[in-house]
Amino acid sequence: MSIEAGARTISFKPFIWLQYIAPQHALSRLAGAFACSEKPWLRDRLIGRFAKAYAVDMDQAERPLGNYRSFNDFFTRSLKPGMRPLADAQTDLLCPADGAVSQLGLIEQGRIVQAKGQSYTAEELLGGDSELAQRFEGGSFITIYLSPSDYHRVHMPVDGTLSATAYIPGDLFSVNTVTAENVPRLFSRNERLSCVFDTPVGTMASVMVGAMIVASIETVWGGLVKPHGKTIIRKPFQADEAPALEAGDEMGRFLLGSTVILLFEPGKIEWSLELAPQSVVRMGQSLGKLL
Repeated sequence: MSIEAGARTISFKPFIWLQYIAPQHALSRLAGAFACSEKPWLRDRLIGRFAKAYAVDMDQAERPLGNYRSFNDFFTRSLKPGMRPLADAQTDLLCPADGAVSQLGLIEQGRIVQAKGQSYTAEELLGGDSELAQRFEGGSFITIYLSPSDYHRVHMPVDGTLSATAYIPGDLFSVNTVTAENVPRLFSRNERLSCVFDTPVGTMASVMVGAMIVASIETVWGGLVKPHGKTIIRKPFQADEAPALEAGDEMGRFLLGSTVILLFEPGKIEWSLELAPQSVVRMGQSLGKLL
């Protein structure tokens, strides 16, 4: 059951209702304080309980348990060399992260599918940038959800040169499947960082979406993105200062993870027929062909 409240529909499912009334940003700041603590008694307890609760596969990690400065250091752990072989970046679009496909398809009439019966606009997702959103009309999108047990670094799906970023403040709802199905415009209302690249297949946007207790987002070119702001912060990059990254390079990471959404111009990407909502994916695998 649900009711309309202004422009949004609030579900009576307890998990959803609690997210509406919870002090989302305060909880996230508190979680961030715990996660960055280097006090051994707190750090080791958090890491040990988390690794056990979510069955984290430490055999893939470059460092074993007991070798992390903080919970954040553990959560953003690197993998052993060769754990994520890359598909052919000359012909294929690489998966940017470990996780599961939430939705994928075409951007039609400016709208992106969030879940059955739920959608939002590309313009909303990109912080109201209508000119940028228009480039993606009729184009392709994919949404990848990173679960707590996943590897939480985000990589480049194609070669690209950064042209602009936009920090967009917002809510901090959970981004799991249940929430995506019940909170209208979830990904365009949560706090996020939009990163726009010039690539061999045209303009690409990689949007890192925050979530409940996500402490913050980091990028390889700018470091920590200050979270929980009040206004949109846009930063264009001139040609002489723009970071250039290759397919497979790390571009950023989540300090307590969330969701990545990729947007492409029309006629540039052909998704693999094997992909569907809930498909498990790994960083570096082919998501489809570059056209």
